[in-house]
Amino acid sequence: MSSDSEFGIQYPFAEIPQKGEWIEVARGVFWLQMSLPMALDHINLYVLEDDAGWDLGGPTPVFELIAESISPGKLCIIGCGRGYDAIMFAQKGFDVTAVDFAPSAIQAVQTLANEADVPVNTVETDIFSLTTDSTNTFEYIIEQTCFCAINPNRRKDYEQLVRQILKPGGKLIGLWFPLDKLVTDDGPPWGTTIDEVKSIFKLGWKIELEEFPELSIGPRKGREKLIIFRKQL
Repeated sequence: MSSDSEFGIQYPFAEIPQKGEWIEVARGVFWLQMSLPMALDHINLYVLEDDAGWDLGGPTPVFELIAESISPGKLCIIGCGRGYDAIMFAQKGFDVTAVDFAPSAIQAVQTLANEADVPVNTVETDIFSLTTDSTNTFEYIIEQTCFCAINPNRRKDYEQLVRQILKPGGKLIGLWFPLDKLVTDDGPPWGTTIDEVKSIFKLGWKIELEEFPELSIGPRKGREKLIIFRKQL
């Protein structure tokens, strides 16, 4: 149980989300605190997973195909969710680190890793806390529904995080989503555009691949785009 020390409110969960952020409190249920510009400075919202597919129930088909075409190396999944992709990459020989600040997500990854009998490093933390110990660590970073879950005013911070923890020449492999929603619309997920993504990852990055993948799942087809950025040396 956690509490809001300012107002003395008790919550039945171990942690409280930061305003504008969300945490998973049960499978498919997300707790979000939204800021308000008044004396009542925030409200609590509970968001249910919809057909956009926060949880696909298995590894992402696009990433399964990519895993067959790149050499195994140190790989980080930021905002790993329940860990299906982490397990898939580990089974293909990658040295995987799965990061999420939701205890339920980390527990799910650990359970799946034990069941699959594969090693996966799990880190329960805010992704923006990674920079201190992980500078120039990873050959690959996997992005899927982490960028869209971060408040848009922190997206440049996200770029700086990825730049710092990737090795020179490392690749950010991203499915950028949702492209059919305005950045100004309420989230998560917060919308984005290809132009926005490219403007954020402009200096010090090179695009290696850009396409609407044929293997996107039905609810996301045409709403996400695969762009692989390589960190310049």
